Amino acid sequence: MSVNLTIDVERETDGRWMAEVPELPGVLAYGTTEAAAVATAEALALRVFAERLEHGEADELVSLVFTRAAA
Repeated sequence: MSVNLTIDVERETDGRWMAEVPELPGVLAYGTTEAAAVATAEALALRVFAERLEHGEADELVSLVFTRAAA
């Protein structure tokens, strides 16, 4: 099974970058750069899936694919 996740990125009025994975509620990260926010959101999403696997909440997980949302 392949899981495709979208990363929405936007710049806040204070200059910080925010990256969110809408398919995983609560996966939202801030960074001083766009790349930092995206990397942190991806790492957090992977942690969510790791938790699900540890608790038997995911049957099979073969690969994750992150796609940048259209601006």
